Formats: sequence, structure tokens, C-alpha cells
Amino acid sequence: MNAEKAVVSGRRRYTIERYKMERDVGSVRKGPRFPKEADRIFRRTVRGMLPMKNSRGIEALKRLRVYIGVPMEFKGKEFEKLEEYQNKHVANVTTLYDISKELGSKVIVDGN
Repeated sequence: MNAEKAVVSGRRRYTIERYKMERDVGSVRKGPRFPKEADRIFRRTVRGMLPMKNSRGIEALKRLRVYIGVPMEFKGKEFEKLEEYQNKHVANVTTLYDISKELGSKVIVDGN
């Protein structure tokens, strides 16, 4: 949930340029196509970490559910928060919302 709040470490300008370069590889007809929306970017990043040539990786990707914001079925429910990771202040981070906005996504997120 809240895929748009996921952070990517590194300098902001360099990170956005790297994602723009990935998007520009290939052509419209042939691909590879790189997503603009935050949830799709996150899903593609996780796909790159999985072994997609065997059945375990394919099944793991099918089980992955990524959302922008909080879906209606989870509104009002209690969530588990990891306090030890939430309070860390790391310099040079960019959110997926900022990256998708720079790539030209038109997805509107509540609260942003």
C-alpha cells in the first residue's frame, strides 16, 4: 500500500535521470516499455529482483499486490507500522511519487 511513498536512495537529479533513461530505451512499437505510474514502477522493480525463469519467481510475482494509496477494502483497518525504520532520516532520497510525476504520470494521489 502507498506505493507512491516508497523511497529510492541516491541524489534526486541522478535518480530521476536514470529512470528517464530507462524509459527512453527501445521504441513505442518494440519496447521494452517502462511504466510511469508509481505502483507499476514498484512492481517492475520487484520483478527484476525475482528469478523469473523458474516457477517460484512467477508465482511470487502473481501474489504481489501493490496499491497507490489505501484501497477501499482496507480503509479503517489497523495497520502494522515498523517504528524502527520509520524514524530513520536518510539524506538524498526521492519518493516514487516524485519520480512518476517527472516521468509524466497523470495519476492523482489523495493527500499529494
